[in-house]
Amino acid sequence: MLAQARDTTAPAAHVTAADVTAQIETMRRALKPGQGFAYQPILRAGDASAAIEYWRKPGKPAVHPDQAEYVVVLAGGGTMISGGTMVDPATTNPSLFEGSRIVGGTTRQLRTGDVFLIAAGTPHWFGVTGERLVLLGTKIPQHRE
Repeated sequence: MLAQARDTTAPAAHVTAADVTAQIETMRRALKPGQGFAYQPILRAGDASAAIEYWRKPGKPAVHPDQAEYVVVLAGGGTMISGGTMVDPATTNPSLFEGSRIVGGTTRQLRTGDVFLIAAGTPHWFGVTGERLVLLGTKIPQHRE
């Protein structure tokens, strides 16, 4: 449905609830056997972007050094570990470091409707409870001087 993120220079960008629901279903159907993660940007406004993240199995711990992440759990459930120290960090791309695990973080259970903000530079990891964990993640650039 949303082949690419809607880009806007208007003061507000908008995607309907029906569009989000349809995109989640499209992503579910497109997942291949064994594929644990899918990512689909849905909105862009300046340097900020919002995307649907569809998780069927856990990924690697991550750090976005210059981006805060505002997240809403859209469907499913899981676990988030945040904070602490990421072990074995490696640069995946300039906006993402991934590691093997997090030591000393805080564990939280995630349920549909939960909202959280991960500060730029904070290690985080998502586990999946049940069949899926679907998130709306908004990356917010943090310009450092």
